[in-house]
Amino acid sequence: MSTGLKKSASNGYEKPIAFEEQQQKINEVKKLVGPLPDKLSVYCSDASIQRHLRARNWNVKKATKMLKETLKWRSDYKPEEIRWEDIAHEAETGKIYRSNYFDKHGRAVLVMRPSCQNSKSTKGQIKYLVYCMENAILNLPPDQEQMVWLIDFHGFNMSHISVKVTKETAHVLQDHYPERLGVAILYNAPKFFEPFFAVVKPFLEPKTYKKVKFVYSDDNNTKKIMEDLFNMDQLESAFGGKDNSGFDINKYAERMREDDKKMPTFWARINPPSEVPRAALANAQCLNSINPGSDSDASSSHGAESDDIRETRVSNGT
Repeated sequence: MSTGLKKSASNGYEKPIAFEEQQQKINEVKKLVGPLPDKLSVYCSDASIQRHLRARNWNVKKATKMLKETLKWRSDYKPEEIRWEDIAHEAETGKIYRSNYFDKHGRAVLVMRPSCQNSKSTKGQIKYLVYCMENAILNLPPDQEQMVWLIDFHGFNMSHISVKVTKETAHVLQDHYPERLGVAILYNAPKFFEPFFAVVKPFLEPKTYKKVKFVYSDDNNTKKIMEDLFNMDQLESAFGGKDNSGFDINKYAERMREDDKKMPTFWARINPPSEVPRAALANAQCLNSINPGSDSDASSSHGAESDDIRETRVSNGT
């Protein structure tokens, strides 16, 4: 029998939750959210609702609140409509890109190089991050729903630190991409980064924080994390692997343009084009004025943890 994880108030650990109970909770969330137009309906698949429930420790009201907030964000921000030409200028230096390999658990890998930051626009940086997230999700294998962030600190200095961008990154990832992050590898972070990380730690939910792993090239114990996670023949040499090909913006742009062509089909993969039910249109309009907490917190406390710097466990992918 398939089980999820449910937190126990008595011991702080999580207990198995039976498949039948999972499905019951998924159906409860569906009922609370109501009918939706096509794209938002596609987003509200059982798997997506389950990620929101896991992020809120299977609390239906908290998961519903979180989901409604994300539906409103997606309705306003339209992340699935961002295209390469909209963000190409942000990508020129290779500060974030999706690698052409997966980790050993089949998770997409986003490589990040903070020292290659080429923009002072928080809005532009976040838009590019969202594009990369959507692209990584588009390319996930059918049996996988998470990704790895591989962050290279080579050349990083104090001028690359931005609390504002870091806070906004954590907000978007944790609140709108729940259970999408499996692990974030901080590779060769300098000593002066540690105080900064202590400052931003309060922005990270506990489950997210536990997914952050510091790895150093001169430490054999932590290098094993890389060997456990990646095929070293595919991994870039910058992370201790054997691939010396490097980032090529022209080849990457070609890959992204091809992926952009797949996006409309991806968001129509469940519901064929059809007339949106009147109730769905009314519900979508209500997202603009919705109070996400109206049906969510009346009987629940605030201690639940989420995470989309959120979900797969580090070296065993669980």
